[in-house]
Amino acid sequence: MTRYARILSTGRYIPERVMTNAELDALLGEPVSDWLVENVGIRERRLMAPEQTTSDLCVAAAQDALRKAGLSPADLDLIIVATDTPDYLSPATASVVQAGLGAPRAGTFDVNCACAGWVTGLDIAAKYMASDADYRHVLVVGGYGMSRFINWKDKKTCTLFADGGGAVVLGVGDQPGFAASKLLAVGEYHDALGIYTGGAKRPASPEQPHQHVEFVRKFPKTFNSEHWPPLIRATLEKAQGVPGAPQTLDGIDRFYFTQLNLRTIELMMDALGQPMAKTHWIMDKWGYTGSACIPMALDDALEQGRGPRPGEWVMFCASGGGMAMAASLWRW
Repeated sequence: MTRYARILSTGRYIPERVMTNAELDALLGEPVSDWLVENVGIRERRLMAPEQTTSDLCVAAAQDALRKAGLSPADLDLIIVATDTPDYLSPATASVVQAGLGAPRAGTFDVNCACAGWVTGLDIAAKYMASDADYRHVLVVGGYGMSRFINWKDKKTCTLFADGGGAVVLGVGDQPGFAASKLLAVGEYHDALGIYTGGAKRPASPEQPHQHVEFVRKFPKTFNSEHWPPLIRATLEKAQGVPGAPQTLDGIDRFYFTQLNLRTIELMMDALGQPMAKTHWIMDKWGYTGSACIPMALDDALEQGRGPRPGEWVMFCASGGGMAMAASLWRW
């Protein structure tokens, strides 16, 4: 029997601490609030508590997803954590999450392709499940603890980034859930945006103690709008032959994008010829949560009754530093 990965449930964790745009105005000593709302869509963001770390965000989101799936941590066969703000350089944050959940049967590994990590992890999980009967339940969780890596004097970064966790639990079915994915990268921009201190290239030292996310050099502002439409179309084309797969973009019922900029999402839906009612956004209330943002948006849409319904087709599309991109098509 052909094995298909299906999304059984979603979950999220939103930290309690709210930081408003007005607070940033005061912190930076200049008005940024109106610009953020008009150009990005962010009104406030959430920050984790001093005693929390990325694995805590992942564990809480995973517990929410497991509860909704009616499963226990012991049911998990594999845990994939998508993050570029890990607890440690080594070992993997997924092992910390396994311990936090109490999931002793689960294998673990991290995926780091920045903010494209969760969609990439979803693709990996689907292919594990299709090819190996040992994998019946897989957790794919995105964790983003970027507040630990922010220079609060840098208005290019502190205005955008936030913290959060988003997760899905996958199970196996005999009808297509997963249909197709497509990965892409433009590696020439690997040195444009990231956290560049702390690795082998630039180890942390007394002379270079701080690890801050930074925009080092410019990359095209139209990067997403140029690359997402062909990436989505290529993914749709790969899905042809999967039973019931949509033939055109109009056949896709929901689109979930990287939640950095509402204006980019508006531009994207217009370029694809799709109504905004088919998408959902969360950056206005939770800020930009990187690898966690798409499952957080999916979970929020479902909670509001605006998410996918059984049988509908869902396209996930993400991009992040590297510049790495991923798109994946699923039947709900």
